[in-house]
Parts: sequence; structure tokens; C-alpha cells
Amino acid sequence: MNNDIFEGKWKQLKGSVQSNWGKLTESDLDRVEGNRERLIGIVQERYGKSKEEAKKEVEDYLDSL
Repeated sequence: MNNDIFEGKWKQLKGSVQSNWGKLTESDLDRVEGNRERLIGIVQERYGKSKEEAKKEVEDYLDSL
């Protein structure tokens, strides 16, 4: 999923993202605002992953949609 589509569908995707990463709070999701890099950073922060691990996980998830 490219960045434009991700940004445009962010409100629809929020629930799915929160189901996938249960540690993310509503506040975290509001901070993302449809920005893929912010989502990667928050996943990295909440789950203690390296940036590369978080990026791969987010990219794999978005590709599966």
C-alpha cells in the first residue's frame, strides 16, 4: 500500500491497526495521523523492536491488506 492510499484510508485502518498491535493506545493512533513513519516509530517504541524489525512488520501488515 503506497503512502497516499495509507494516508487517505487512515481513519478506516485505525481499528485494524489497533487490533493488530494491541499495545497501541488511541492517543498513539491519533499521533500517527496517517503517517507510515510515525506508525513504524510507535510500533518500535511500544514493542521494543529495532527500527528495521518495526518497519518490516508494518510493511508486511500493510501489504497483507
